[in-house]
Amino acid sequence: MKSVEAMKIIDRFIKGDMHGIHYAVSIFIATTVLWILVKLVGKTNPIWAISSMVATTDPVIKNAIQMFRARLINTLVGCAIGLVFLIGGHSEWKVPLALAVTVLISSYVVRIPTMWRQAPITAAIVIAGSLEKQSKLSGFERGLRRVGEVLIGCLIGLMIAWLLSRLWPIPENDGSS
Repeated sequence: MKSVEAMKIIDRFIKGDMHGIHYAVSIFIATTVLWILVKLVGKTNPIWAISSMVATTDPVIKNAIQMFRARLINTLVGCAIGLVFLIGGHSEWKVPLALAVTVLISSYVVRIPTMWRQAPITAAIVIAGSLEKQSKLSGFERGLRRVGEVLIGCLIGLMIAWLLSRLWPIPENDGSS
């Protein structure tokens, strides 16, 4: 009898919307997978991969694919522009100039408004690594590693979203906005 009452309380709490619970399960599984991968690889910080996974995961697979595509393209744009700005001498002025150029290219050339902020964030990651270490090669390597972590997080997020959409589908209009 108590389990029936508990189910009524839970149902009243979620009001038939499983979106949040589905998302929490997805995040839990994907974070666990990423954590294990990071521990196997060593020398890396899981925060980049995990934050990217959270940004691209969605219980509605159509939304997850859209977020993945947008994040992937904008990450690659930011990485490319960041690498172009690594050419030449060291200057703190590279960061604001590169970010402004990246925003303009992302906004008016690429034109993928979803995740468009990812492009300048990625450019900043690539350039800041070289300024921090005062070495283009070190910055280049560090920036590319961070971009790789972002992409791995996105891929894991999309894979888990796809897997859960097959094992536990929810209607597209169930709590999504």
